[in-house]
Amino acid sequence: MKAKYFADTDTLLLTFSEQPVVETYDLNEDVLVETDKDGHVVSLTVEHAKQQTNVNEFSYQLSAFA
Repeated sequence: MKAKYFADTDTLLLTFSEQPVVETYDLNEDVLVETDKDGHVVSLTVEHAKQQTNVNEFSYQLSAFA
């Protein structure tokens, strides 16, 4: 997974896969989800990220599922 914040456009991009995007869905006017041919999430784009999220604070935790 990659997370990238573009300060000039206040956009947060979370990339989960390098698969080609075949479909883009609007969750609302500020959040887009892109999926691959199998319907798996490739990326999530958040416009106006400072209003939608706390982009100044980022944490990541990997947990194993049994």
